[in-house]
Amino acid sequence: MLPSSHQLSVHTALPIQDPSALNHVGQSDSPITRRDDVRNGALCQAETAIYDSKKFEDDLHIIGLKIKKHEENIKFLKSKKNSLDDSILDLQVCLGKYHSSSVPMIEDEDHSHVESEEETVQHIISHEKSAAGILCLLRTRHGSQASHLLLTKDVLGIVATLGKVDDDNLSRLLSEYLGIETMLAVVCKTYDGVKVLETYEKDGSVSKSSGLHGLGTSIGRHLDERFLVICLENLRPYIGELVADDPQRKLDILKPRLPGGESPPGFLGFAVNMIIIDSANLFCLTANGHGLRETLFYNIFSRLQVYKTRADMLQALPCITDGALSLDGGMVKTTGMFSLGNWEQLDVKFPKSQGTSNLPVNYVDTEKQIKELKWEKERMMEDMQREQALLNNAKQHFEIKKQEVLKFMALSASYATQQHIQASRMTPR
Repeated sequence: MLPSSHQLSVHTALPIQDPSALNHVGQSDSPITRRDDVRNGALCQAETAIYDSKKFEDDLHIIGLKIKKHEENIKFLKSKKNSLDDSILDLQVCLGKYHSSSVPMIEDEDHSHVESEEETVQHIISHEKSAAGILCLLRTRHGSQASHLLLTKDVLGIVATLGKVDDDNLSRLLSEYLGIETMLAVVCKTYDGVKVLETYEKDGSVSKSSGLHGLGTSIGRHLDERFLVICLENLRPYIGELVADDPQRKLDILKPRLPGGESPPGFLGFAVNMIIIDSANLFCLTANGHGLRETLFYNIFSRLQVYKTRADMLQALPCITDGALSLDGGMVKTTGMFSLGNWEQLDVKFPKSQGTSNLPVNYVDTEKQIKELKWEKERMMEDMQREQALLNNAKQHFEIKKQEVLKFMALSASYATQQHIQASRMTPR
């Protein structure tokens, strides 16, 4: 009996002397305990995963805010830079930077003189068989009395006499662009004025005894050619704002932008705004209150752009919509239509404006202002470069962090799958 009693006492004393053995026995013998431990481990792991996931989310959110801030800063700086470009360009045009002295002239010794208004009228009169020639001759001979005739009282004038330019070279280019027919076009205020210029016989032929044909015959000129008449009230006027406080009532047209958002180099302005109009014709020529610039000149020039050189013009092709000219003789009629070869010299062109009324009174101060704006633009460009570098760095950091998140999600998904499989195996059936 002794061995038996000794074996029992040893057996019962083991749990007391080695408590870990109890745990070992419990783990190996109790499936419930093992499942609880697995659940507790999974719960702890899930809490850790949630914490890490939240941290990743916060990190990405912070980096995303930095990216947004840099993008907004760059957008703001670009807007300021474009505004500076516009201000610099406006001041340069006011100073007459498009004058022939700043660019190569088209060589032509016979036309190097400045065209005066009287000379323009004489050139028009020399077109003996034209309607414009007859009207100019009538006004030359009879002065203001000619404007009281029923036939001519609604006639405002000839296109070539209704505007002036600051530069003879530009005048020649604009006249070539329009062509002789448009330069000699008769401009009437209303359609009633157009109707009295020409009448017809019963068979539909033009009456030679009335209208401009009859007038031409009475002064020894025969009108044999077709002629263009422009009716201001029937033209579709420019719809938009005028340049604020501009004495010439220039059109506030958005300046061209290259695909990158910057102003094209060498852009001098729109032809429609380079025409100088006499004060008498600036205001309310139509019943709707539109002047010559909004009606006549906007319709014949539209958004024709003027550049310093042909190279500048060709570089700006992506933002040219309604044609362009360069002061060294380049010409784009419309998008995709180039005018090549030797330029055509017309005898009828816009006269040269007199005086320097378009130049700022404080020329030197304006030059100084341009330099300051250019300096400010350079600083703006430096700021943009810094912001772009910070943006690129933030985007790179965001991409790295995103890859870490994807890797973490993949590992978490793999661990969750393993835990699910282990738990399934321990579940009693």
